[in-house]
Amino acid sequence: MADCDKDESDNLQVEFEWLLQKEVHAVLAQLQNILQECGRRFPVPLFGVDGPLKQDKFVLTTPPDQLKCIVSVMGDNISQAEITLKVQRQQNVIYRTSIQADSPWKLQQVQDAGNHLQHALHHIDSVDADYSFRSSEEVLHLLGDILGCLQRGRTSLIVPRKRTIDDLMKSRNMRSLTPTLPEDLAISFYIQSHKLVLAVYHLSNVHGNLKFDTFQAECSVPWISEVLVLFTVALQLCQQLKDKICVFSQYKDFSATGNNAASVAW
Repeated sequence: MADCDKDESDNLQVEFEWLLQKEVHAVLAQLQNILQECGRRFPVPLFGVDGPLKQDKFVLTTPPDQLKCIVSVMGDNISQAEITLKVQRQQNVIYRTSIQADSPWKLQQVQDAGNHLQHALHHIDSVDADYSFRSSEEVLHLLGDILGCLQRGRTSLIVPRKRTIDDLMKSRNMRSLTPTLPEDLAISFYIQSHKLVLAVYHLSNVHGNLKFDTFQAECSVPWISEVLVLFTVALQLCQQLKDKICVFSQYKDFSATGNNAASVAW
């Protein structure tokens, strides 16, 4: 019985070492390729490489013509937009405003997601190809850093940051509108999942209480769909490796026996 236990332990030790020295590096290489491919989908320069900025044009509308916007997006900016809107309580009043190239509207979510992607790649690039991992804790620490970056990057695009109406009214982006809208109107461009959304907020004072009506128009943005798929694939791959490592981390006396460790920077 003791011999069986020893054989099982020896086999686990061999499997553990193979996992640390071979599979971890193979998965890191896969992750690197996926994230570089993801970076190529972004419309902003990443990884220190400046490429030509592509301009995309979209039309956002709501029936029956309550809101219409023709928008040009370049990089992480709305470079131009023509916006026409009707307020529900003032159907005969039509407001028109625009965004011009000399004062673009910043889509901060795009830059945030790109920054998190770059940080994830930095963690992967910090590991030398011939580095020998010595413990499950070491790998879990690295994977935790990568997973955190990927989750934050994906969330940046899926969940827009919540802001108060007051924040929206006073935002720098609102100053991009020409002409300015009345004080009881605010708009917001943001990304939610694979869509670009234009939301309009109409404020009113009802018996001393400030209330607002909101309506919005949206359109699908192809590159965001592709980026979200690649973020998700990378997250799944990273999580699968973490789960494997966690199985071995139960055995506290397991450690790699190789002595050819190279440098690694966290």
